[in-house]
Order: sequence, then structure tokens, then C-alpha cells
Amino acid sequence: MASAGGGGAAEAERPHPKPFLIGVSGGTASGKSTVCEKIMELLGQNEVDHRQRKVVILSQDRFYKVLTADQKAKALKGQYNFDHPDAFDNDLMHMTLMHIVEGKTVEVPTYDFVTHSRLPETTVVYPADVVLFEGILVFYNQDIRDMFHLRLFVDTDSDVRLSRRVLRDMKRGRDLEQILTQYTTFVKPAFEEFCLPTKKYADVIIPRGVDNMVAINLIVQHIQDILNGDICKWQRGAVNGHGRTYKRPFPEQAESSSVLAPGKRSHLESSSRPH
Repeated sequence: MASAGGGGAAEAERPHPKPFLIGVSGGTASGKSTVCEKIMELLGQNEVDHRQRKVVILSQDRFYKVLTADQKAKALKGQYNFDHPDAFDNDLMHMTLMHIVEGKTVEVPTYDFVTHSRLPETTVVYPADVVLFEGILVFYNQDIRDMFHLRLFVDTDSDVRLSRRVLRDMKRGRDLEQILTQYTTFVKPAFEEFCLPTKKYADVIIPRGVDNMVAINLIVQHIQDILNGDICKWQRGAVNGHGRTYKRPFPEQAESSSVLAPGKRSHLESSSRPH
């Protein structure tokens, strides 16, 4: 990664405190990314320079596996199951989250949902105090699930989710019959088999998604307490069997801005769902 005057490289190599990792799960079109974006907005992080953000959002959708030619052909016809656990590159996902928890700067994949392929360019994610990792199956894999210090499940009525999905996919030019066939063949069964059972792992369930501002405001206050250093300890026996101290002052301002190398982005755009 290139940098102006070497300051960016020095900042990237500087050790950072471990972040507070929050998992956000829920069914398709439940409003996971919208909830995360609302949290960012209420914390005033949307307008902050990407290198100085205390809170960042990362989507599981970025970790879809590279498809074979046969799988890609099925995907273009709406016949590939993007809601199955095997659709994700769990090894890469786990490794990336490990590096994030270690306070490292990471590069995450960029996935093209039109061509169903992983692009050569990557997105740079800089160390932050709080990381929101959202996706339909972020609680399915135990190794990944155990990494979260807080787990949220966005619980939205299935009829609402289906209507949102239909409207969303029709705007992309997809055929209504294909949308409904894909939903009944892959999406709904996968939700019931893989996603819904992970609801029991959630620490906080958010009914109605972003419409539930009472729940979101409580979560925002909790995150604000973390950023202010008011949350000193948390206990997650499944992680390492003992409590860990978490107390952090506001980070110092970056000494200089960075210049990214070709093929890399400096921020995470809102996820564009593939199915």
C-alpha cells in the first residue's frame, strides 16, 4: 500500500487495541445492513474519514466463494443456492476476522453480484474500535460465532422480507417468476435450516429491524459507552473461558492521509445483495 510521505505506512504498522466485534444476523431482506447503517448514522460515523472511523461495517456477502463455470451458469439462471453455508469462503472469512481482532489493517474481497465473480481489486479496512459484521449466516460457523463479543439478530416478519426481496430483485431487472422460484427453492428452506436456528445464539434480538428505534438506540448507547471507555469488562465463556478487559480512550487523529495502491478501495460501500 503506497502512502504519502510514509506516514500512512507508519500508521498501518502501529499497534492498535483489539476491537469490539459485533455480529449482526437475520434472514434475507430482514434489514441487517440498514440497522448497521442506522447505527453508524446515529454515532455520527458516516461523515468521518475512513482512516479515523471508530466504527466500521463489514458484510459477509464479500466472502462468497469463487464459482466454477458450471456454478456461475446456474447462478445466472437463479439456480445456485447463495444461502447455503457452503456458498461462503469460511476460511478466508475467519482469517480476515482474526486479523481484524488483532487490530491489523486488512484487505477484503470485492464481489460482483452481476457476474457472480470475485474482482481483482480489494477494499482496505483500517483498525477501528467497533466492527459490525453482518450477514445471513454469521452465527452458523462456531469458530466465527465465538469471535463476537455481542451478537444481534434482526427478526423481521417473513412476509415483509419476501415483499422487500421481490421489489429489490425486480428493480434489478429480474423476472418475478424466477425470483419466487428461487425463494421457495433455496432461500426459504435455507433460512429455516441454517439461519433461523442460529437465532438462539443472539444476545439481543431486534424485532422489526430498523423500525425498532428503541432497540437500536439502546445498542447505540452501548456502543457509545464502549467508545468512551465506560465498558471495562465483558465475559464470553465460549471465547476463552475467562473475562477480558476492554477499556479504550478515543484514538489519536491520523498524522497524514494515505494514497491507496491501484486496485484497492479505501472504504466499504453498502452491500448489493446477490440473490
